[in-house]
Amino acid sequence: MKRLLSHIIGAGLGFWIAATFVPEVIVALHPDSSFFSIALTQPWQLFLLLGIILGLLNFFVKPILDTITLPLQIITLGLFGFIINMGLIWILDIAFGELSVPLLYPLLWTTLVIWTLNFLLTNFVLKSED
Repeated sequence: MKRLLSHIIGAGLGFWIAATFVPEVIVALHPDSSFFSIALTQPWQLFLLLGIILGLLNFFVKPILDTITLPLQIITLGLFGFIINMGLIWILDIAFGELSVPLLYPLLWTTLVIWTLNFLLTNFVLKSED
């Protein structure tokens, strides 16, 4: 449960940092923004929603994708795992009109920011509690 929560916090905080510092990454509310008929009125709600969805994808879907692509990860020495992370963020970009992450460099930097935060939270914050 702590690991899932760290993925959610890392993703939400990562999207906020990427939207603040990475050029061309835009997270903006639309007047009709809602999620299952729940109106999103504040930017923090959108960052929280994006963090929850990406955190759940990282927690449940990414291990399955890592297992399927294990030969490619062995050949590329783990670099393909980073490409999987980029793909998950790109899927969120397609699914949510409020998020705009253009391909290549902004997507690369956004993925790097979110991966770094997840790495720090998982390895240092959770390990120190055990």
